[in-house]
Amino acid sequence: MITIRNLTHVYPGSRKTAARVAVADLSLDVGEGEFAILSGPNGSGKSTLFRILCGLARPSGGSVRIAGFDLAREPAAVRGVLGVVFQSPALDKHLTVAENLAIQADLYGIGADVFPARRDQALGWTDLGGRLDSRVETLSGGLARQVELAKVLMTEPRVILLDEPTTGLDPVSRRNFLGALRALQRRRGLTVLMTSHVFSEAEEVDRVAILREGRLLAYDTPQALRAMIGTEMVVIQARDAVALAARLERDLDLRTAVVGDEVRLAETENGKSLPILERILDGYRSDLRAIAIKQPGLDDVFVRITGKAPGERGTE
Repeated sequence: MITIRNLTHVYPGSRKTAARVAVADLSLDVGEGEFAILSGPNGSGKSTLFRILCGLARPSGGSVRIAGFDLAREPAAVRGVLGVVFQSPALDKHLTVAENLAIQADLYGIGADVFPARRDQALGWTDLGGRLDSRVETLSGGLARQVELAKVLMTEPRVILLDEPTTGLDPVSRRNFLGALRALQRRRGLTVLMTSHVFSEAEEVDRVAILREGRLLAYDTPQALRAMIGTEMVVIQARDAVALAARLERDLDLRTAVVGDEVRLAETENGKSLPILERILDGYRSDLRAIAIKQPGLDDVFVRITGKAPGERGTE
């Protein structure tokens, strides 16, 4: 449903700055009815790729097809099947929920004869039933995001793009929004591509793509990505993570990675981490704040593949 081939985008330089490659020869497929998440450190090219897919930027090279339509040659046809939820709110906070939805209907040519049915269907999954006459500025962040998605659903898209839609939501609102989105996606057979750096959001999706410096480093199911790095790992919270990692590599010949104040050891098979943990406790207890054996999650895959912690800053 989304086919990206050899996509490249270069921001031109100036007298003071060199040209910068934001997306480099990227190829990616999202199948019909799949829910995929696109992740990577800040500066990995996510925002540039999202702008290209939305038609807001023209790539330097390569091609994009959405629902069989070429984005460069058939932009109107692409817009007819595409719904977009941007990271920044696209609602008029001084208008009511109903007024925001009515404006969306006018913009998309949804006539008065079908608007009530489209609106009610788009709102059916939400908690907005009694809030149609409420101004958006009085809604919680979670409810406002529901209005954003309801606007998109009212146009009956086949493909939905979402740019970090849970930014600013509390954990409960984030979970509720994603749960409703996943249920809608399955029920309607929607194809969804969403950017996110919160890996708890990626555990239940069909595929996860990880980018770094504009290049696609991995694209697979969450289960397959976790399997890449073993079944358990030792994680140490240290008083001086860099110094401890250097000592463990020198003294015990262990392979380490430092993430913030944590030292993470190379992943092993089940049962093989305990002897390593005991050796560290015997020789380095005073350097530790905490130590544990854990099963690798998608955040650990992210660190292994990109060399950075989720949310680590860069330029995009």
